[in-house]
Amino acid sequence: MNLVQLHYTCAPTGPDGSGFRFTAVSPGAPVSLLREAEQLIGYEPPRDAPDRPTGEQPALFPEALSLSVLSDGSRLLARSVYTGADHDGRRGNFHTHAVHLPQPADSGPAKGALPITSWGSAQWASDTPPGGPPAPLERVPPPGRHDAAGLAEFVAARGPWLAGFFADVRRLAEDPTAPRVVLVERDSTAVARWIMLACSVLPHQRGQWLTFTTYTRRPLLARQRIIGVLPEDAAGLGGQDHRYRLYDATRALGTDAEPGVGADTGTGSGDVWADTAARVWSVGRQALLAEVRRLPPGRPYDPGPLAALALAAGITLDSAGRAAAAEWAAEHRAALDEGRLHALTEALARPVGGRSPAGTAARGPLPAAPDAWGRPAAYESWVASALTEAVRGAGPQPPVGALGAATRGRLAAELGPELRAALADPEREPGERAGLLRVAAAIGVDATELVPEVARGLALALLAEPERAYGEGARAALTELPSLRHLLLDRLNAFAVGDPAAGVRVFARTGLRLRAADPVRYLHMCAAAPEVLASTPDRVAALSTLVERSGSTVHADPLVLRTAMRLVWDGEPPSAAEATLLLSTTGAEPHVEAGTWGTLVQAAVRAPAEDAAAAELAPKLLEHFRAELPEPLRPSLLMLELARNLRAGTVGPGWVRTALTLRSLDPEPGPRDHAYAAVSVRLLGEERTEGELRALIESDDVELLAAYRRLARDPAVLDRLRRSPRRLADCFVAWSSQPQAGPVWQEARTDLLDRVLRPVVRGLAPAESTAVEEELNRLGGRWAEEFRAWRRPGAFDRLRDRLKPSSRRRRPSPGPTGRVPSPPPDAPARHDDRVDGTAAGGPA
Repeated sequence: MNLVQLHYTCAPTGPDGSGFRFTAVSPGAPVSLLREAEQLIGYEPPRDAPDRPTGEQPALFPEALSLSVLSDGSRLLARSVYTGADHDGRRGNFHTHAVHLPQPADSGPAKGALPITSWGSAQWASDTPPGGPPAPLERVPPPGRHDAAGLAEFVAARGPWLAGFFADVRRLAEDPTAPRVVLVERDSTAVARWIMLACSVLPHQRGQWLTFTTYTRRPLLARQRIIGVLPEDAAGLGGQDHRYRLYDATRALGTDAEPGVGADTGTGSGDVWADTAARVWSVGRQALLAEVRRLPPGRPYDPGPLAALALAAGITLDSAGRAAAAEWAAEHRAALDEGRLHALTEALARPVGGRSPAGTAARGPLPAAPDAWGRPAAYESWVASALTEAVRGAGPQPPVGALGAATRGRLAAELGPELRAALADPEREPGERAGLLRVAAAIGVDATELVPEVARGLALALLAEPERAYGEGARAALTELPSLRHLLLDRLNAFAVGDPAAGVRVFARTGLRLRAADPVRYLHMCAAAPEVLASTPDRVAALSTLVERSGSTVHADPLVLRTAMRLVWDGEPPSAAEATLLLSTTGAEPHVEAGTWGTLVQAAVRAPAEDAAAAELAPKLLEHFRAELPEPLRPSLLMLELARNLRAGTVGPGWVRTALTLRSLDPEPGPRDHAYAAVSVRLLGEERTEGELRALIESDDVELLAAYRRLARDPAVLDRLRRSPRRLADCFVAWSSQPQAGPVWQEARTDLLDRVLRPVVRGLAPAESTAVEEELNRLGGRWAEEFRAWRRPGAFDRLRDRLKPSSRRRRPSPGPTGRVPSPPPDAPARHDDRVDGTAAGGPA
């Protein structure tokens, strides 16, 4: 082979500084390879690690060995190590030595070293080699020292996780959309051992295809299928995030780190092949994994061959593993030599767990002599006895594929009533009942009318506990009985409309897969959701993609829209901008028929007050869903519509009173705050309005006046006051007006004059103050004189005292910052009582 080598680190880039770059590359490496490789070989030291590594702290700086698939199908094997602060003293320097494997993994050699075997190789360099570009390598770097004792100790410590881990590795190999595996370890050597175990159970070409990294700080950005992280970087993975399966070996069994995040804890994975592989590794007989590849039928994850070799080697298996071994051996007796066949026969005949052979299915009266495998009568006698025990619930189901017609007929006659009763028994496990359907079909017992109930029970079990329900019996039954599979998918499809998240879990945690022709539109969306949501950050676009995956449209089946929305937003409303785009994309009618219009309304009313998209959405909702809107929600949308119209300048007079009227109808806090903010912007804007400030003053509305006071402190408003003598004069007049109003306004006006306007006025130049007084003179009355008095040091407290009601009773004449009480309604208006329009300077 001709494997290009790459070296990448922080190095001088010129006279002005340094940066990360390739420092040595084998001749012939294309620029496209370098460009893509650069995105895959970064290294971030652990969060709490010191600046420089030391010999006493190797675990503080994990080694990152990674295998990544490039866009052209080739692979990049890279090893990155931390080298401490760079020559400029900056923390974070590292060195990466990478090797390009040009042959695509799926067409890789059936023999030869796997990429993970290069862990610990002395050929990996931690510095750029001297002497110019390195020559290409002939092969993958050879492995380092094999620590057999350390590996055995590792396997023993991780034994409870092995079965679940192997089941997840199988899913990775079979399904490109399967959840990725995250391994939480404090030492990257342990992660490398996990990956070695994974590759050992896979066919050789699949082991070359399996991408991995032994360490990353950012698992959510990692492109590999198996990802190693430190404990502090695992937060947020697993749990409800079905894109990942978490194995946290740094926490004890029994904590929420295992069952709650998808790791199995020794009770079996529901995958007979994975359980058997775990037992083989646990007793140190992993060489059997290589031998099994030479046995028929050649299906890589068929549990029968591995289980047969394991039993013949003296490894204890559970009943499902023993049944798989017996069924495979019955059909492939010639594949085993005489010694192994004899050992297997004796192992199957021995009782396990204190039970007699006659009372244990698949361990029953199997003929002890090896040549009995060649006598059909003896084999069928064993199957008949084991099958009777299985129907009665005393053991697992034995193999039935090799039975003759006469034996099938006899068993159907003898076991038919019991078998039908077992199928109808609600106390039997759903997966077990599915397996019994398979037995009924094999021996010719008609159970057609029982299939729908079995399918319904299995569907409910899959939604509640996917891994437990999808055992070997259920898996085989669904493979061999199309009618059961059809009814099961139909039931799951119906349930997925109401709870699509449960449908996602079924596909994430089991091997159940859909065919393109399966007419289950909601399940197609559930199966595709993890991949679509991970690859499409735009959630409205993700919804469109999911609808396409359903094979239908939102107009043909509005429930497709509802299911897709629940998958994308997980029961929460979209943002107001997303809801607007969604409404314009789908139209209103599908939302009415699907009942999702309420979600769009919630998107508007729950939006934060600063979200302008909510105000744009509200009029559309009022237009399209007028008949559906309940009365409690209407004031909220009208508040948002008022805010929109205020900002657009299309609202007529009386908008403050309109806002107050809608406020009395108890809208949601968000729309109320949104409208009050828009009212305040208009009151404090450049335009003088008639009557609106008086309505504000007389409202006694605490929230509205609070919004007004808050906006008056906004830097943009303060800057306008400094730059515009006219606006400052308007605000002085407005905030000095209506001394007879209620206590809420009294508190507000005092605060606005003292803490908002006074600091601005103090910063004015003499010419600017003169300009303000000229504006006040144009307003008439005594405003300029009152302004000069108000500006004098210490004058404010005296003037404020004159505004108190008691002072007004003693001195009815107008004061510097206030006037006499309002005249009776029939009295002629006086210009210095006005707070809007001309004399009062309009809104402020």
